[in-house]
Amino acid sequence: MEFGILMGDQPVSTPPEEHLDLMLRKVEAAQRAGFTYLTIGQHYLYDGFRWFQPIPLLARLAAELDDHVRIGTTVLVGPVHHPVSLAEDLATLDVITRGKLVVGIGTGYLAHEYDVFGKPFKQRYSLLEELIEVMTKCWTEDRVTHHGRFFDIDDRPTHLHPIQKPRPPIWLGAMKETGVRRAARHGDVWTITPQQTIEQVEGLIGTYIDERARCGLPLTKFPLRRELQVAASYDDALRDFAEVARVKYVSYAGQGMQLLDQERVENEFLENVKDHVLLGTGDQVCDQIRDIAARLPIGPLLIRPHWPGMDAEQTAAYLERVGREVVAPLRDLESIGFEEFQPPVLAG
Repeated sequence: MEFGILMGDQPVSTPPEEHLDLMLRKVEAAQRAGFTYLTIGQHYLYDGFRWFQPIPLLARLAAELDDHVRIGTTVLVGPVHHPVSLAEDLATLDVITRGKLVVGIGTGYLAHEYDVFGKPFKQRYSLLEELIEVMTKCWTEDRVTHHGRFFDIDDRPTHLHPIQKPRPPIWLGAMKETGVRRAARHGDVWTITPQQTIEQVEGLIGTYIDERARCGLPLTKFPLRRELQVAASYDDALRDFAEVARVKYVSYAGQGMQLLDQERVENEFLENVKDHVLLGTGDQVCDQIRDIAARLPIGPLLIRPHWPGMDAEQTAAYLERVGREVVAPLRDLESIGFEEFQPPVLAG
């Protein structure tokens, strides 16, 4: 089992140079602890928290990578970009990393991000599909012609291709059946979000498999995002997680993230989130991951080592402990394959 981290945001009150130093120290600590995927998401004009833009940040972090470590965007807000610009930026990043880039992409959930770029929020899914189509042409063809609903390109040469062929792997985020089908058609894998329970995921994997088969596409194991908190006991882990994560979850819910109920997050935080968080001692968390790997075809497992307000020392200590108590013991763990996956039996 491979493990990765999501490098997130930081309160805007943090000086930007301190924020960058935190990112660099996080990358160093994660690699030392055995993590092999380093990823970051994207937001624009975000309220209260600073998100470094992923492409320039990952280009800087590429200089710090060990040979076996990959970096990725998890996830870009794809439809607010022009596909030619984004394709060339990402191809450049793939070259800079010598072919170690993963392109995680989705629609996001904030309407204001679309408003400021003049993009129709209600058409974000169609925009995403056409964006991926155009980017793939830019990456794989010597000349591009595309006449679509949103973009129009007439026989233009391409000059910038990624190292990875035919393209860097595309991870598509999705939370519901329609999105999972879209991920099956237009991406290489579906990225499972941390807000989905394992039971919800089981119910959607069959949908994904059916759609890939219909399109004649191969199957690849799913990156699984999960929050994870290790402590001396389950109760301690639950308490520690609430202490670091509650403020951010309230922010997510208040800004409209799907699958999070704002009132429940504010007033019943632990009851609302504990079913999709890995909690307990190192041994307990390892057992939880083994159980998931016995039920779902997953890999890598991506966790968040840092919540806004934590300092570099706290983050490094978290990564060291998780590396020692979870990553190292599960290094040889293999999840089930698709041929072994058993879809849930529907009642009635």
